[in-house]
Amino acid sequence: MDGPVRAPAFSLRQLLYFVTVAETGTIREAAARLHVTESAVSVAITELERAMRVRLCVRRRALGVTLTPSGLSTLRRAKVLLRQAGELAAEASGGPGALVGPLAVGCYPSLGPTTMPGLLSGFAERHPGVVVDFAEHTQDELCRRLVGGELDLVITYDLELPTELRRIELHSRRPYVLLARDHPLAGTELDLAALEPEPMVLLDAPPSSYHALRICADAGIRPMIRYRTANFETARALVGRGLGWTLLVSRPELDFTYEGLAVVGVEPVHPVLEPVRAVLVWADDAALSARAREFIRFTGSR
Repeated sequence: MDGPVRAPAFSLRQLLYFVTVAETGTIREAAARLHVTESAVSVAITELERAMRVRLCVRRRALGVTLTPSGLSTLRRAKVLLRQAGELAAEASGGPGALVGPLAVGCYPSLGPTTMPGLLSGFAERHPGVVVDFAEHTQDELCRRLVGGELDLVITYDLELPTELRRIELHSRRPYVLLARDHPLAGTELDLAALEPEPMVLLDAPPSSYHALRICADAGIRPMIRYRTANFETARALVGRGLGWTLLVSRPELDFTYEGLAVVGVEPVHPVLEPVRAVLVWADDAALSARAREFIRFTGSR
């Protein structure tokens, strides 16, 4: 049997003050955000450190606040506890079975226009009380924010992901070469080597850039990269103008650019490219809110 529940030696208010100091970087800015005095914030941090018997931060008047290693670890756990406390209050006030409050979802940019809208609209119909905020970034930044507790979930490709992250598959797509519709190779059985002397438009947003270059290396070619862009639609637009070819995974329904120029996706016959999974990722089951768990269930049922 579980032992008796013991009240912690610190309060949620102290945790809130600590998290706010960590986010703002100074006692002064934290106090302004919390609408309390600087001394109240300082005392709360001191009492929290005393209760935990560990130094959480180094305070320097001119340089602000720097978290210690213990402080960095505590910050992530504190965010989880505060989020769960807020969730408890929101669900209690919302009635039995209510699911309300914020959910932070990160998304890899090229999956934004092709995957995110359907998930958001479908989830909103089921749970109108949940406010989903989403942010688009490269995968390394998304993973950093996920592990740091800034994001609840991330939608990205199953490429170069840390092994400790949990994931479920959303869909699987085979990479393809995008060409202008009037390109001489658009209607042929394409060998990737035939594109080596032509300019390439590289979607320069990790992990897509690493993946595309690895495909070229495995095919034994060195692409002549003429343009780099982190924007999926910009890459398609440059190809539509006949300024190069590119390798992509996400595939819109319409084969036209914003300018109305026709493009065509061609799967090379050599080499045959392996499918890439789009996945929903999270860091730790224990830290998931009810909203995040429900989003995972909703996504897995589609």
